[in-house]
Amino acid sequence: MRRLRIVHTESALGWRGQEIRILSESQGLIRRGHDVMLICPPEARIHAEAPNWGVPVIGLPIDRKRPLGVKVLYGWLKRNRCGLVATHSATDAWLAALALLAIGRPVPTVRTCHSSAPVPRNPANHWLYTRATTRIVTTGEALKTDLVERNGFPAQRIDSVPTGIDAARFRPGDRGASRALLNLPRDRQLVGIVAGLRIGKGHRFLIEALPEQAHLVVVGDGPVRAILEDLVAKKNLNERVVFVGNQVDVVPWLQALDVFALPSVGDEGVPQALVQAMLTGLPCVTTDVGAIPEAAIHEKTALVVPAQDSRALGAAIQRLLSDPSLARRLGDEARRYCAANFSYQRMLDRMEEIYRQVSR
Repeated sequence: MRRLRIVHTESALGWRGQEIRILSESQGLIRRGHDVMLICPPEARIHAEAPNWGVPVIGLPIDRKRPLGVKVLYGWLKRNRCGLVATHSATDAWLAALALLAIGRPVPTVRTCHSSAPVPRNPANHWLYTRATTRIVTTGEALKTDLVERNGFPAQRIDSVPTGIDAARFRPGDRGASRALLNLPRDRQLVGIVAGLRIGKGHRFLIEALPEQAHLVVVGDGPVRAILEDLVAKKNLNERVVFVGNQVDVVPWLQALDVFALPSVGDEGVPQALVQAMLTGLPCVTTDVGAIPEAAIHEKTALVVPAQDSRALGAAIQRLLSDPSLARRLGDEARRYCAANFSYQRMLDRMEEIYRQVSR
């Protein structure tokens, strides 16, 4: 099989599911024998993380839409041979498109849209997503539908490829052993969330919804941590809510929980943390935001409640905590469904096929 030469660009400085998707996909395709590298700002978190995933990385100042970003990408692409460019954020998508336009566009481009944030409808974006882009990938069918129906982009040039998760790694475990390992209470009902501490993940509603008998484990970090800690203090929940920050390995944290909650209110594809929790066999409560319903099917693989509704969220969590048979049924079905539909190998197969189709 022909070896692919893929160059990913990412302008964002933070650390979210998007950056993890880039690295996990790149790692998998490198293991399949392809040449893959990443261009990103040297100060970005993904730049520091890439070596840990075995992904070659080059630091260039592409964090902002400015002539310098176009210039450095133009220079690099002019000097180096690649089969395709894969862009991920709005800024690097524009910089790459303009750099390739200046070169004469000798390299095809794949634009991955990771969230349900709407693409503004204007002539510039229409050019970017059609004439300047060879193929569009979304992380959920709902995102693809929106691009077709709202923006008028051609459906035949858009593919939905949710982020795949390794079911052999994310699997049910010994709850008691995990709690002992992590020094979590063994005699309490634990609700947990794994997500960046950002407004869009809805942590505030989860804190407000926490049932009286439950404790909450918050895994992750981010810009609203201080606000959330203040809310916990105001509600006198310090004894029942613990913030553990970012964790290199979230598997034992998931295995320690009774219920997983992701009350997203903002832009979402199919969240990786939700699929990870479902593969761990956890009963989950979430919202119908973005492409979440593609994994969370109400009463079948999860309980789905309206976004920004603390009362409904709390009632759903309480229902799972008080009904072990329901919790077990949803957790078992969630694992089966996600293993079949959101596998890591399936994601690699589909991305490899798309890249082969567009690569020169």
